[in-house]
Amino acid sequence: MGSPDTLALVRSRVSLALVFVLVAVAALASACGGRIVSPLPSTVIGKVAVVKQAAVPAAYKGGDATAGKQVFLTAGCTGCHTLKDAGSTGAVGPNLDQAQPPASTVYARVTQGRGAMPSFKGKLSTKQIADVIAYVTKATGGNANG
Repeated sequence: MGSPDTLALVRSRVSLALVFVLVAVAALASACGGRIVSPLPSTVIGKVAVVKQAAVPAAYKGGDATAGKQVFLTAGCTGCHTLKDAGSTGAVGPNLDQAQPPASTVYARVTQGRGAMPSFKGKLSTKQIADVIAYVTKATGGNANG
């Protein structure tokens, strides 16, 4: 076995290395905002699939955009989505101003949900959903017929 001085030196070096590792981990965590992030691809090899949304059923067409804004403001949409017209800055769901979703996408997401977004079918009436579709497409410049 080594002398007590040698063991003390090894222990102090191990402790110092452990401190450096902990500091490095803390620095990395703070640089990521304390969350784990995945790298984004920089190159797409091959073709990107285009997913065709189901057509909007007639019952969900012809909504009132003014009434839809009120539904958007009161149904919890503002907590997750950014939409300048509604004064919302949510970051859980897509930024609707940037996405400019067509009516078919708004219909699909509101009635079926996706990812963190729940379905609002059964929570909102058919008229309220039609109104939200009209509002989001009008406010974002999305395709109201697509």
